Amino acid sequence: MIKTMFVIGTRPEAIKMAPIIMQCKKYSRLISPIIVAVSQHDALLSQALEIFNIVPDHNLHVMEKEQTLFSINIKILQRIEPILDKITPHLVLVQGDTTTVFACALAAYYKRIDIGHVEAGLRSFDKYNPFPEEINRRLTDALSDIHFAPTETAKKNLMKEGIDKNNIFITGNPVIDALYLILKRKWVDNLKQINWKKRIILVTVHRRESFGKGLLHIANALKTLANNNSDIEILFPVHPNPKVSFMKKKLREIENIKLFEPFDYITFVNIMKRSSLILTDSGGVQEEAPSLGIPVLVLREVTERPEAVRAGCVRVVGVQTKKIVVETERLLHNKVYYDKMAKSINPYGDGKASERIIKAILRKYR
Repeated sequence: MIKTMFVIGTRPEAIKMAPIIMQCKKYSRLISPIIVAVSQHDALLSQALEIFNIVPDHNLHVMEKEQTLFSINIKILQRIEPILDKITPHLVLVQGDTTTVFACALAAYYKRIDIGHVEAGLRSFDKYNPFPEEINRRLTDALSDIHFAPTETAKKNLMKEGIDKNNIFITGNPVIDALYLILKRKWVDNLKQINWKKRIILVTVHRRESFGKGLLHIANALKTLANNNSDIEILFPVHPNPKVSFMKKKLREIENIKLFEPFDYITFVNIMKRSSLILTDSGGVQEEAPSLGIPVLVLREVTERPEAVRAGCVRVVGVQTKKIVVETERLLHNKVYYDKMAKSINPYGDGKASERIIKAILRKYR
């Protein structure tokens, strides 16, 4: 029996890990999943786990008000050590680029436990964009023993850094698996305040590198777009971080900008499906939306997901007000340009990444 510890700190990690955990049920005689919720983002994580009926075996409860990167790292290392000692897993599986991912990989390394990295090999090649995620991911790859790269580009990045190609598996991204699972579920629309007859623009922002002036520029762009285009409805689920939530004050008086608390994942997927386009700094949305044929404008200066840019379904526009407005209105008013983005092929997988990941683990550790 392969004891595999899944460590999950944030909602995106839960969404991407859930299909892999569910896949373990098919091999219950061969692989034993142990779920550790780090709770770097407590409420949002619990919300996502509940949707997939996943109950953690352990919870580190590290989240606190005004938490810093220093405090998160310290608490994770201190609180996960006794759990690693008690369980002695064969493999610790981490996903992505959060502080949870790096800290848990480092803890497993200290205990000489193998590390598997889901979504390995993504690179922006700018250590401060995204911050601190770019370095978290690079360091986690350096620590890991088995790498699950979503694309050929990610595999090439790993090999350039000296990772043995025999330890790299191209799997696609399990967020597509999660997306397909959610699309099969019935959704009850309780959002009566949304005018679905208008063209919907979905907005999400939360990146540290945009805190301050970047978010102000984005807020000004949303104001301009709403005022210039009466036929659109901007839906903005506002991240609870106080450094993001201040945007509510900037935008709450505008009739066709609707502000919400963060949506649960089922609601979010169904809103994505009904959107005309998406403005986001999220990595996951850059992977999900192309599967739905929805153009994405990335509110960041760089992206570690260049495959979608090359495919034509994603465009990086930065955080300057004028550029955001120009690129958004180009999509709103130029049908040929819009259709070209909407009909591009998603490079991030076919919904079978979780199956490939589990089979790779079984081949390596049985």
